[in-house]
Amino acid sequence: MSDTTHLGGTLPPLSSSGPRDSGARLRIVPARHRSSAVGTVLALALIAVALHSLFANPQWGWPVFAEWFLSPPVLSGLARTLVLTLLGAVFGLVLGAFVALARLSRSRLLAASAWTFIWLFRSIPLIVLLLILNNLGYLYEHVRLGVPFTGLVWFDVPTTDLISPFAAAVLGLTLNHAAFSAEVIRGGILAVDQGQLEAAAALGLPRGRQTVRIVLPQAMRAILPTAFNDLISLAKGTSMVYVLAMPELFYTVQVIYRRNLEVIPLLMVATVWYLIILTALSAIQVQIERHYARGALRNPPPSALTFALARAGALWRRLTARKPASEAHPDSDAAVPHLGGEVAVHHVSKQFGMQRVLDNVSFVAPRGSVTAIVGPSGSGKSTLLRTINHLERVDDGFIDIDGELIGYRRDGDVLHELKERDVLKRRTAVGMVFQTFNLFPHLTVLENLVEAPVAAGGATREAAERTARTLLARVGLADKADAYPRQLSGGQQQRVAIAR
Repeated sequence: MSDTTHLGGTLPPLSSSGPRDSGARLRIVPARHRSSAVGTVLALALIAVALHSLFANPQWGWPVFAEWFLSPPVLSGLARTLVLTLLGAVFGLVLGAFVALARLSRSRLLAASAWTFIWLFRSIPLIVLLLILNNLGYLYEHVRLGVPFTGLVWFDVPTTDLISPFAAAVLGLTLNHAAFSAEVIRGGILAVDQGQLEAAAALGLPRGRQTVRIVLPQAMRAILPTAFNDLISLAKGTSMVYVLAMPELFYTVQVIYRRNLEVIPLLMVATVWYLIILTALSAIQVQIERHYARGALRNPPPSALTFALARAGALWRRLTARKPASEAHPDSDAAVPHLGGEVAVHHVSKQFGMQRVLDNVSFVAPRGSVTAIVGPSGSGKSTLLRTINHLERVDDGFIDIDGELIGYRRDGDVLHELKERDVLKRRTAVGMVFQTFNLFPHLTVLENLVEAPVAAGGATREAAERTARTLLARVGLADKADAYPRQLSGGQQQRVAIAR
């Protein structure tokens, strides 16, 4: 039997000979990778050759480059490029987010309309789209707003006055960017684990709050790399607006080199400015990705954006602080134990396809009691629990808590299913711990507990935080309030889920 598996008596002493007792005298030599060293030398040689070719060749015209790099016409064109990039990115992302949500809508017509928008504007080349928008005045001479099929007109303006070359450029860049952004955002939303949506719904968070606070922050990790690729393409795509005779960076450079015939130096002016713009965008991308890496990594790298947002949030809470919660809600900060309610299951049946999971199940769990549902895997235990707060719709029967239905309104012998808004309000009184806990990974332990009372329960943040800290102390996790779920063990995550 080896030392590590010896069970009886005392462990045998270590041998006095051999390398085991001489570890302090040994020196560790890292493995050498000769191929990496060769690759490094070749890379340095290629860089040296490229730099020598770039700066030793007088045909590059570096004096001309230096003359025009910071000239007023070039800086003016650069400013227009930055403005077009900013407006196209902001409007495109906002429109793309709405189109992405429409693609995920339960309405088939809305989803089909969003798909058509994406298909159309991804298919049309940007330069063609810009030319069409700039020439809309030939198709529609006036833009009118009024009552159709009557002579009543409230607003009438010539199309050429409404859509200038600048407006056509912004509109074209926006539509093109929105079409690509919509699919990126939709993919990020679909990448969020379904359990996160169920946890948010079980807490009674309003649908909009679920999207903004739970879904999108987690989707951002999947969205950001591709979204910034599209943003960089947008910044370079602003050079296409030269077809509208707009003096942005590339068009300005073209005008200059057609006058002085210094083509290469002027093209290098545009190239270096584009490199500076895209380098700045890449640096911003790194900071934003670090910010949204919170909770995804055990030891996330520091982020200047996270620090700035935290300081801004603390300042905002101080400026908007209301009177102490103890005055407004004297009992709100006390974690008062609740006795619970009586759960009554009446002839519940549930079927998935051809498989009948629940068949005429009835039982009553009295107030304050502990009920264990026992059965083999796949017997419907989780499904039954999910039907209690209407995460799963039942095919037959109903469930009430203290005589109140969660997902229905009773009218005689008829049950009318409630709208999601009303179901979410009733779920706030039902606690649920998921098998995999489904803590929100991008929120700290304290924020996981505070989110529902503030968003759905109407509590002030100060009162909710006091209650949350009291609950964390009861489950022995008072020192983990600012930790993220991934930084906790499985047992600690379970206790946080119970407290939530």
